[in-house]
Amino acid sequence: MNTVDPPARLVDAVALARAAAVEDAATDLGADLAATAVGEHLEAVEEDPGAVTHYFAATQGGYRGWRWSVTLGGGRGDAPVTVSEVVLLPGSDALVAPAWVPWEERIRPGDLGVGDLLPPQEGDQRLVPAYVESDDPAVEEVATEIGLGRATVLSRVGREEAAQRWHDGPHGPGADMARAAPGHCGTCGFFLSLAGSLRGAFGVCGNEYAPADGSVVEVGFGCGAHSDVHVDTTSPVTVAELVYDDGVDIEHHEPPAPVVTDTAPTEAEATAPAEVADTEVADTEVADTEVADTEGPDAEPVAAAAVVDESAPAEAAPTEQPSEGPQGSADQEPVENG
Repeated sequence: MNTVDPPARLVDAVALARAAAVEDAATDLGADLAATAVGEHLEAVEEDPGAVTHYFAATQGGYRGWRWSVTLGGGRGDAPVTVSEVVLLPGSDALVAPAWVPWEERIRPGDLGVGDLLPPQEGDQRLVPAYVESDDPAVEEVATEIGLGRATVLSRVGREEAAQRWHDGPHGPGADMARAAPGHCGTCGFFLSLAGSLRGAFGVCGNEYAPADGSVVEVGFGCGAHSDVHVDTTSPVTVAELVYDDGVDIEHHEPPAPVVTDTAPTEAEATAPAEVADTEVADTEVADTEVADTEGPDAEPVAAAAVVDESAPAEAAPTEQPSEGPQGSADQEPVENG
């Protein structure tokens, strides 16, 4: 398509093309809204020799990016200009419905609901009659042994498509859970192998706590419910036996100085301890003398009171009063002065 100048009569017939667009819009929108539904003139494009299409912006709601297309014909010589076609077409940025898809191709996995029927397509290459070689050893073995079988079985194409679908699905080795699993389904005790030619690569999960319970899984799939998983009860963080908190500030305080007083001890206080000590020493000497006198073969028994227990604390002996005369002794009683 190319923008053209000739024939000039068709290019200049903008008013005629607009009027045709407004008349067509009135049939759906009404006469009051039709005039405002046709916007500015966008371009004129030559379609065929002797035909030009005028495009006008569509301004009604819900038709963003759409255009009114009016094709004019004639215009050669004295022939009148006529309207050939008026249609509303989407532009490059218009909102349009998705491309039409046949009904049999619209069905997607998961669309089948309760009570719905979905017969296979005629000549589905995924299925072959049971009496035809299925290329599946397990099927051939059963069919040969009992002479019976299903009406149709999976063909090689059907098995390959199923295997590829399961491999790429959420229970294949490429799933995020499989990459983070501690082990694969092929080594799990809950893995139930399929029969037939797919048994080496696929099975069914039999762990009720696994996310794929009851679903077909590939041997390379895995999850955290693997049968060989063991929980490590030790702490993953090494903790020191002694923990030092170096964030506490310790303040050091000097011990208080001893209090020194200027008061001098009295004369009695200064002499009293010395007297007591001398008395104790004297008593100890007397006791030792008495014990020494009792030793020997002819020694008489000494009263128990004469023996001094050195382990007992010594008591201060009373100070003897001096005798009043040269003839006095410690055994005499003091004479009272009349």
